Amino acid sequence: MADEGVDQDSHQEIAVTSNENRCIHFFGLTFPPSGFFGRTLTRGFIVLVSWAVLWSVLGDNALPRGNIFGIFSVVVLAALGGFLTRKLSRDALPSLLGMLVVGFILRNVPGINVARHIDKKWSATLRNMALVVILTRSGLELDPGALRRLKFTVIRLAFSPCVGEAITVAIVGKFLINMPWLWGFQLGFVLGAVTPAVVVPQLLTLQGKGFGVEQGIPTLVMAASSFDDVIAISLFGIFLGIAFSEGNMVFNIFRGPIELLMGLVFGSLVGAVCWFLPSKTESDRSRNRFVILLGCALLSVFGSNMAQFSGAGALGVLVMATVASYGWGDSEKAPIADAMAIVWEFFQPLLFGLIGAEVSIEYMDSALIGKAFALLTMAMVVRLIVTFIVVSGNKLSIKDKIFVAIAWSPKATVQAAIGSVSLDMARERGFTGMLQEELGIQILTIAVLSILLTAPTGAVGIAVSGPRLLRRSETKEETGDKGEVEPILDGSNPQMDSTV
Repeated sequence: MADEGVDQDSHQEIAVTSNENRCIHFFGLTFPPSGFFGRTLTRGFIVLVSWAVLWSVLGDNALPRGNIFGIFSVVVLAALGGFLTRKLSRDALPSLLGMLVVGFILRNVPGINVARHIDKKWSATLRNMALVVILTRSGLELDPGALRRLKFTVIRLAFSPCVGEAITVAIVGKFLINMPWLWGFQLGFVLGAVTPAVVVPQLLTLQGKGFGVEQGIPTLVMAASSFDDVIAISLFGIFLGIAFSEGNMVFNIFRGPIELLMGLVFGSLVGAVCWFLPSKTESDRSRNRFVILLGCALLSVFGSNMAQFSGAGALGVLVMATVASYGWGDSEKAPIADAMAIVWEFFQPLLFGLIGAEVSIEYMDSALIGKAFALLTMAMVVRLIVTFIVVSGNKLSIKDKIFVAIAWSPKATVQAAIGSVSLDMARERGFTGMLQEELGIQILTIAVLSILLTAPTGAVGIAVSGPRLLRRSETKEETGDKGEVEPILDGSNPQMDSTV
C-alpha cells in the first residue's frame, strides 16, 4: 500500500509536469500566458473591463472628451508612467516623477490632451481625497517620541522658511517685475507652501527603510508640512482680502491661528474617540477603526472647506491619525496602516497625474519666464538657507540638515489649488483687461513654473539624497519584531502590489 501511495504521488507529479510542458511557445511568448507577459495581459484586461463598465453605466461621459474618460485616462496612464519611471531607473527615481510628467502631457500635448476635459471641481475633490489618504498614512507613521523631542523645531520649520521665502518673493517681485507689495505677498505665500503630496510619500519610503528614523527626521518633516500649508494658505488669504478689501480685516488677520486651533482640537478629539470606538469585544474592530478614521479624515478636509476654514482640514487629519495611532500601539495600528497603503496605491497616480494636469502652458508668458526663473531661484536659495538654520540645535549632523533643506523644497498641491485664486477674484470683480487681471496671470504663471521646477527636482532630490545623507537604523522587519497583526480586509495581512 505504501508503494501504491508513492506511485500515485509520482504519477501526480508527472501529470503536473506534463501539463506545464504543454504551454505553447510562440516568438518567445507562452500560452497560457505567464511571467511578465501574463501580468501585462492581466492588467490590460482589467483596464479594458473597467472602462467598459464605466461606459455601460455612464454612457457618453466615459467616451473621449468626457470628464470620466479624462480621469480614467489620467489614472491608468499615470500609473503606467510611474511604473516605467521606477523600472527604467532601477528604483533610482520616484514613480511620482513619471506620474507628474504623464499628467502634464495629457493636459498640454495636442491630440492627446484628454485631461483638458476633466471638470475642475472633480479634479479638486479627487486631489483632496488623495491628500486625505496620504496625510492619514503620515499620521499613523509619526513617531510620538521624536515629535515631543522636536516640537519646537517643527514650529520653526513650519513658520520660518515659508515667511522668509514670502518676504523674499515680495521684495524681488517689487524690483524685478514691478509687482505691488500686496500682490507680491500673495505670490510669496502661494510659493511658500511645501507640498505634503510629494514630501510625505518620499519620507514614508525612507522611513520604511530605516533612514533618519533614529534622529526623527521623517517625523519632523512630515509633521511640519501640514502646519506649513496652514500658515501659507492663511496668510495668502489675508493679503488677498486686503488687496480686494474683502471681509472683516481683523477676522482675516486672526484666521490663521483660528484654523490652527480648530485643526488641533478636532484632530485630538476624534483621535481620542478612536481609542474607545469600536469596543475591544468586537471581532471586526480593525475594519471599523479603518472606516471611522478614514471617514472622519474626509470630514475634516471637506467639512472645513464647507465651513470656510480650509486651512484646518489637513492639520486635523494629521493630528487625528497621530493621536489614534498613539493610543492603539504598533500592533493594533498595523492593519489600518496596511489598508491605507493599499488605498494609496489607487490614489497615488490619481493625485500626481491630476497635479501634472493642472499645469497649463497656455499661461506661460514667454516675456515673464526669465524674470520668474530668477525670482524663484533667489527665493529658493533663501528658503534653503533659512531651513538649514532653523533645524540647528537638535543634535542633527550637517548631512541631516542638508537633507531637511532639500526635503523642504518641492511645491505642487497648494500652488495648483490656489495659484489661480487671485486671477479668478480679479475677473469676478470685473477687472478683466486691467492691471489686476495682469497681476493675477503673473501669479498663476509663476506658480505653474514653480511646480514644473520644484516638484520633480524635489522628489528626485529626496529619493537620491536620503540614502546618501541620512543615517540608517534597523527596521522592525530586519529585527524580527513584526508584532501581532489583526487581519482587516480578507483574513490575512494585506500586502501592497506595487506593480501596474
